[in-house]
Amino acid sequence: GGGAALADEDALTLDMTPQTARYWRFLSDRVMGGVSDGRVDFVTLDGRPAARMTGDVSTANNGGFIQFRAGLDMRGLPDAGADLAGITISARGNDQTYFIHLRTNDTRRPWHYYSAAFTVDQQWQTFTLPFSDFKHSAGLAPLTPPPDQLTSIGIVAYGRNHAADVAVSSIAFY
Repeated sequence: GGGAALADEDALTLDMTPQTARYWRFLSDRVMGGVSDGRVDFVTLDGRPAARMTGDVSTANNGGFIQFRAGLDMRGLPDAGADLAGITISARGNDQTYFIHLRTNDTRRPWHYYSAAFTVDQQWQTFTLPFSDFKHSAGLAPLTPPPDQLTSIGIVAYGRNHAADVAVSSIAFY
């Protein structure tokens, strides 16, 4: 859905607060017959506001994902964000690997996105993911996401049977 995420130069950071919760929505593979289950809650962990996604990812019935996602509108940024180099994400969780999925004007099919991985542990960490780390799910061109074409960002537990527990306090574009 339409996101107010990035409106101007000073809004390069997406903070995960109760006030920004309305921009995010939870999705699972149940939309395509899967059985994965989960939720996203906006909470305070270690004194910092965060979005915490918990659930169970199951590959049964050709499923295998849960995610929370927000729309992005890059038009308010200088050159629509064309000069941005990547994303930082501050996160912690249950010693599992999670993914950031980016969608652009060109990723029209539900299974098309750009993906990069990060592995969390129990401590808050900031991960730096240049756009060159993001790969197109179908190997299509452009192979990495053009930042001025971004339309959504998702935090995803994907691809294998596991319990998901990941908390994100902020996402920033650099």
